[in-house]
Amino acid sequence: MARKREPGRDRVPLRLVLDRPQGSGTRIAPGSGGQTIRPAHRSVAAPAKVELESIQRTKVYEEVAAQLERRILDGVLRPGDKLPPERELAARFDVSRSAVREAIRSLELKGLVEPRPGEGTLVRTPSIDSLLNPLVSLLGQKREVVKELLEVRAMIEPPLAARAARNAGPEDIARLENILERHREKVARQEMAIEEDSEFHYTIAKASKNSVILKVVDMMMDIMRESRERSLQVDGRREKSLAGHRRIFNAIKRREPEAAEEAMRQHLTEIEEILFEKL
Repeated sequence: MARKREPGRDRVPLRLVLDRPQGSGTRIAPGSGGQTIRPAHRSVAAPAKVELESIQRTKVYEEVAAQLERRILDGVLRPGDKLPPERELAARFDVSRSAVREAIRSLELKGLVEPRPGEGTLVRTPSIDSLLNPLVSLLGQKREVVKELLEVRAMIEPPLAARAARNAGPEDIARLENILERHREKVARQEMAIEEDSEFHYTIAKASKNSVILKVVDMMMDIMRESRERSLQVDGRREKSLAGHRRIFNAIKRREPEAAEEAMRQHLTEIEEILFEKL
């Protein structure tokens, strides 16, 4: 007689395999008690002779994001799956929790994951956003495109600020206020507020309630990350950026579209002047 199966026995728990740094020869599987898994030996043909480019140095969070993204696009992590908790991911990757948070944030911007309060971070169906990443990397290497990007921002972001003044909900206002407070604290400590700067502009785009333009702004923020890092090192740039953000926020909070649009235009003009002095 066939043995009766227990309920749930056929379900295989999600196992997220995270690569160790190159050269280790092992992989670690969360949920496996920290056991190492060595790939099975197999015979291979003679390696093909191809020209390869040197690997560029990346930041820790970018490697974390890249590994998680590969597993989503390869189907290891499927839509609806929940990522392991932040603490566990940090331990498995052997990185800080802030690096994990930043990695998840970058995946959220690409539309690959969705953080849900009280539920965790869920995997979403991969969309066209993931195809934009190679373009972002390519353009990010071309310094000459920065000026053109600033011109595009000047075309797009002032009207977006006006739309945000008309359409922002209480949660958008609260988030902008929180970002400004974190920005203020970093400026007081003489630290660069790169993430707060990006998040402020992204949140305004989100508050405009236009999902298509949101993707465009997201791509521009990624491309301009390096130039933002350089410009924020200029004396007085941090304080001027914070002041510009406050003017924009106050106009949005007061529901004054024209004032918000003008404040954003002034802010972008100041950024351009400072940035090209540095470049």
